[in-house]
Amino acid sequence: MHGFPDDSRIYDRLIPLVAPRRVVTLDFSGFGRSDRGPYAALQPGQREAELKAVLTALGIDRCVLVGHDASGAVAVNFTLDHAESVDRLVLLNCYYGDAPSLQFPELIRLLGDPDFTPLADALMDDPKMREWILAHTQKRFGYAVGDPDGVVAASVAPQWFGEDTRPDALVAIRAWTAALFPDLEIQNRRIADGELNTLTVPVTVAFGEDDPYLNPEVARHIAHHFPNATLHLIKNASHWPQWEQPEETARLILGNES
Repeated sequence: MHGFPDDSRIYDRLIPLVAPRRVVTLDFSGFGRSDRGPYAALQPGQREAELKAVLTALGIDRCVLVGHDASGAVAVNFTLDHAESVDRLVLLNCYYGDAPSLQFPELIRLLGDPDFTPLADALMDDPKMREWILAHTQKRFGYAVGDPDGVVAASVAPQWFGEDTRPDALVAIRAWTAALFPDLEIQNRRIADGELNTLTVPVTVAFGEDDPYLNPEVARHIAHHFPNATLHLIKNASHWPQWEQPEETARLILGNES
């Protein structure tokens, strides 16, 4: 699964490396190749329901569930509620609840804070400002602006500007980021209630170690919540290890952790 600003293409470099196993990547509603829905708000549990609908439609009873960025929280919630359907949970550069070292990109904090909605509206309505703030965020993650072979060009930029006949995903981005802080509170409650501590599903936490926001300390914080978790920091990778280090990420997804 993908997160806020991208789509299922973040896994394009990884998919061939896990053949011949069946791999399913999905575009959440409003992103990538999915329909652009009319909703302006994300309902609690909506992404988890979309995941459940995909698994049901494809007849998948059990899976290795991989969540990245904002979908890491979706993956955790789904596993807590449907542990019988998950053989193993893999979390890539994501978050779940508050953590002392957790930092969200400035762009995401801007879009998620209701006090800054008028400013966010003005920025998002101006394509030049949208281009500038995306380039700023790209540089902060350590990626070269304008790289035609990079993950931003392949998967992120189309969500912000559209492509071919497919419109942008700004409505979906704004809806999901607006739910960021309310969702964090729900996650904090599930942690406080001890739900993560009782999960017996094996958990692999694998983070690109150069991510300045969802950083190695966040990875350690997440891993310590689970009784059956292993932690792996992927060298020479920032926020999208499945793109930058697909071989190593595929190895960990397949459970080859030694």
